[in-house]
Amino acid sequence: MKIFLRIVRYIKPHRGTLAIANMLMLLFVVFNLLSIGLIMPLVDVVFNPPTTTEVNTENLSLLRLGEYISHHLDRAVQSYNRLDVLLVLTLGLVAAFLLKNLFWYMNSRFMARVEQNIMHTLRVDVYRHIHNLSLGYFTEERKGNLISSVINDVRIINDSVVAVINSMFRDPPQIMLYAVLLFLFDWQLTLLVFLLLPISGFAISRVADRLKKKGIESQEKMADMVSILDETLANVRIVKAFSMEEFEVSKFKGESSLYARIMEKIQRRRNLATPISEFFGVFSIAIILWFMGKGVIAGEGTMTPGGLLVYIGVITQMMRPLKLFGQVFNSVQEGIGAGERVFRLLDTKPKILDKPGARSIARFRDIISYENVTFRYETGSVVLRNVSCEIRAGETLAIVGPSGAGKSTFVDLLPRFYDPVEGRITIDGVDLRDLTVDSLRGLMGIVTQETILFNDTVRNNIAYGRLGVPTEKIIEAARVANAHNFITDLPFGYDTVIGDRGLKLSGGQRQRISLARAILKNPPILILDEATSALDTESEILVQEAVERVLAGRTSIVIAHRLSTVQHADRILVLDNGKLIEEGPHTELLRNTEGIYKRLYELQFQI
Repeated sequence: MKIFLRIVRYIKPHRGTLAIANMLMLLFVVFNLLSIGLIMPLVDVVFNPPTTTEVNTENLSLLRLGEYISHHLDRAVQSYNRLDVLLVLTLGLVAAFLLKNLFWYMNSRFMARVEQNIMHTLRVDVYRHIHNLSLGYFTEERKGNLISSVINDVRIINDSVVAVINSMFRDPPQIMLYAVLLFLFDWQLTLLVFLLLPISGFAISRVADRLKKKGIESQEKMADMVSILDETLANVRIVKAFSMEEFEVSKFKGESSLYARIMEKIQRRRNLATPISEFFGVFSIAIILWFMGKGVIAGEGTMTPGGLLVYIGVITQMMRPLKLFGQVFNSVQEGIGAGERVFRLLDTKPKILDKPGARSIARFRDIISYENVTFRYETGSVVLRNVSCEIRAGETLAIVGPSGAGKSTFVDLLPRFYDPVEGRITIDGVDLRDLTVDSLRGLMGIVTQETILFNDTVRNNIAYGRLGVPTEKIIEAARVANAHNFITDLPFGYDTVIGDRGLKLSGGQRQRISLARAILKNPPILILDEATSALDTESEILVQEAVERVLAGRTSIVIAHRLSTVQHADRILVLDNGKLIEEGPHTELLRNTEGIYKRLYELQFQI
C-alpha cells in the first residue's frame, strides 16, 4: 500500500485539472442515465394508449419511482398531442446522447493532459535520479535494468494511475447513481441482486493477487531482454567478428520466450476478470427477469413494461463500470509491482553527495595532496593501499605501472567519482569532501582511453556542457587538438553528425574531438587517462602533439602504458598492486636498476 500511496502523490499537482475532469465525468454520468431513462416514457406513454384508470395519487412517491413517473407522464400525454410528446422525447433522447458524448470527450481531453504529465514527471524523476547516482552504482547495475525502469516500468505505473483516476471519477458515481435508481424502482429485488457482488469481488481480488507476482516477474524479464539488446548493439563488431549472430539470437530468443510465457499467464489472469464480472451480471439479469416475469404472468407485476426495460437497461449499464472497477484492482497490482522496482531505484542513495555546508572552489593555487589513501570497490579487494603523494600546481605528473596497479582508480578519486575508504585527498589544504562536487569537477578536464562521444554534430560534441559558445572558440579548440583539418573535410564540417558514440570517425579522430572538448573547457587541471594507447602510430603522433601543446602551463595528470609519452613529465609515479613504489623524474627512475620503471622501460624498448 505504501508503494501505491507514493505513486498517488504524483497526482496531487494536477488536482485542478482533475476537478474539471471529475465535473465533466459527473455530467457524462447524468446524461448517460438520462439517455437510458427516456426509454421508459417512450415505451410506456407514447406507444401504449393512455390509461383512463384513476390512480390514487396519495400513495405515489419516489419510493415507487416507476409508477410515479408513468402517472405524471400519462397525465402529460392526456393534456398534449401524443405526436408532440413523441417529438419532445425523441429530441430529448438525441440531446441526451449528444451531451453525454460531448462531456465524455471533454473529460478525455483533460485526462489525457493529466496522464501524460504524470508519466513525464515520473520518467524525468527517475532519469534525474539515475544521473545523481554515484559512478560505483553503474559498475554493479545492468544498464538494461535502468532502461527498463525509465521506459517500461514507468509506463506500467502510468497505466495503473490512469486506470485508478478514470475509475475513481467515472465508475463510483455511475455505480452510486445507478444503485439509487435501482433501489427506487424495487429495493427488494435490487438488494437481492447486490448480494451477488461480494462473490464477484472476491473472485476478482484473487486474480489481482496473482497478477502482482507475475507482473514483477514480467518486468524483471523485460529488463533482461533490454540488457541483452543493449549489450549486443554496443558490441555488434565483436559479435560479427566471432560469427556469434546465431548465439546471440538464441540467447535473446530464450529470454523472449520466457517473457512471452509470463505475459501469456498475465493476460490469461487479466482477462479472467471480464467473464467473471459479466457472468454475475447476466446472472443478476436472469434473476430480475425471473422474478419480474413471474409477477407479470401472475398479473401481480408492479412495473410497467417501460419500467422493466429501464430497470434491465440500468443493470446492464451498471455492469460496465462494475467490470472496470474490478479491473482497476488488477491494474493496481501490476502498478505496485512496477512501482517496487522504480522506487527501489529512487530510494538508492548516491554515495557521493555535497555535505551540509560544503563550499565552492573557484581556483587551484598550490597543492593537491593524497594522504594515506586506501580504496576498495564494494565487491572487490583493495585497489589502492596507503598511497601518499603531492601534485603541485603547474606540473605534469605521469602515472605508470602494470595493468591492474590502480592507476585509473588513483585519478578517479580526484574528481570524486569515488571517495577513499581511508585517508583523504585535499586541494589547497581543503578535503575534497568539504567542497561541492560541481565546483570541484569544474576545475578538471578529463580525456579517457575510451572516447565518449554522442550521436550529435561535431560542434555540439566539442561544446558539450557549454551553451552559447562562439564558433571561433570551438574552432580554436579543434586547432589546438589537431582536429580542425579533418573536421573541415567532413561532409558538413562542424555540423556533421558523427553517429552513435562517434563511430563514423576513426579512433584518432574521435580522440582528438574528445581532447578538443577538454581544451574548450580550459580547465586548470587536466587528466589524460591513456589517451593515446589505442591509436595507430600516425594518430598517436597527432594526438601527442596536441597533448604537449595543451599541457603547457597547466596542472596535468597523465596515465600512460607507453613510456615514450611520459618521458618529459616533471615527475612520474610508479604504482604496483595498489601501492606507490617509485617516484621521480624519468632520468632518476632509470638509474634505479632494480626498480619497476626501469624494467618496464627495458621491456618496451627491448634494451
